Amino acid sequence: MKNKLFLIALIILSSCSSTRFIDSWKNREITGFNPKKLLVIGMTDNLTARKIFEEELQLALLQRNINAKGSGSVLEKSFTETKKNEAEIDAMVGKLAKEGFDAILITTVRGVDEKSNYAPGYYTVDYRWTRFGRYYYRYQDVYYTPNYYSDYKVYHLETSIYNITEDDTKALVWVGSFDVVNPQTITATVKDYVAKIIDRLEKENVIKKI
Repeated sequence: MKNKLFLIALIILSSCSSTRFIDSWKNREITGFNPKKLLVIGMTDNLTARKIFEEELQLALLQRNINAKGSGSVLEKSFTETKKNEAEIDAMVGKLAKEGFDAILITTVRGVDEKSNYAPGYYTVDYRWTRFGRYYYRYQDVYYTPNYYSDYKVYHLETSIYNITEDDTKALVWVGSFDVVNPQTITATVKDYVAKIIDRLEKENVIKKI
């Protein structure tokens, strides 16, 4: 279900789109993070959305001298088609390590909220409307205007980076939470989200600025 939510967050059409940084955590025990080979995973069962996301983030990382690969060209199709247990996942991680990978960046959707917004221009404060008649006249559209309220969704996305050469207590390098509000097209939403991820990683000195 979460995999499908990630796809939905990228393809819904709407009038406005924005990605907002919410919070993050950085492992202070890791003083230097310089991955030699990093795997980028976008958790979605849609190959098009997955390819666009992974390629966009891969390009941004390559521009910062980080050797990144998208999971679409690394993970076997059979691995993502069925649910795996922890032993099978650990075996996959071990195989990646043998292939030279030392880090994984993974993005998924943690939840979705339904929201409502007032029509543009209605939510204002004006104390000149002291007469009831004027106030009622201003807001009466709520009775018969279908678009007085507009519904939209907020997708809560999380991006995590793991060092797969460390033990479990030091594996998590960084995790960031973001809200994607009213996603537009796949490409526009991906570019916005990737830009926010890179911005936070640079500001928190997880990766170097170019």
